[in-house]
Amino acid sequence: MTKKIVYLFTLCSLVFASCQATSNTSKPVSLATLPVSDDRQEAIMAAGCFWCIETSLSLLDGVDTVISGYIGGKGENPTYSQVTTGQTGYAEAVKITYDPKVISYDELLKAFFQLHDPTQLNRQGNDVGTQYRSALFPLNAEQEEKANYYIKQLNAEKVYDKAIVTTIEKANVFYPAEDYHQDYYNKNPNDRYCQFVVQPKLDKFKKVFADKLK
Repeated sequence: MTKKIVYLFTLCSLVFASCQATSNTSKPVSLATLPVSDDRQEAIMAAGCFWCIETSLSLLDGVDTVISGYIGGKGENPTYSQVTTGQTGYAEAVKITYDPKVISYDELLKAFFQLHDPTQLNRQGNDVGTQYRSALFPLNAEQEEKANYYIKQLNAEKVYDKAIVTTIEKANVFYPAEDYHQDYYNKNPNDRYCQFVVQPKLDKFKKVFADKLK
């Protein structure tokens, strides 16, 4: 399964680049943020508990920071206790700042789909609720186009036994989570959730992306 995902993303990247070269049109989208600088970009992704994906993505070469937070809901300044009720519409997500000269959005998408099961609706394992949904929040037209393209191709190639339920949502305000959520795994390696949920995903991630790590 993992090898098939990696192969398909490599193939899709080449096809997408070819399609881009022959097309001069793009769909405008509302931006949540502008690029951090000329040499840095941002991406926002939700794939279940943010502790799981923050730790793995921060290991990738070219990734500067990964911030856990909330996006996609209603109301200002949501708290963890509010989001965990599943009533706010917010998703646990991460905001990634990266160097596009070192790592591409395509590669971040590859990592995103490897880190979780995108066929589980509003859950990841025992974490259940809309706050744990699989979602991408594109920050520009290119990210939106690529997200749509790769989901379509993964479904077409039947990489998963079931259809992908990952949503592509408009990026509104991203609220950083409380301080104790940031870098949670490294600060709490003996936490039971970290040992039984985060650690297995991290170990697998390190093997699959060994040549992409810092």
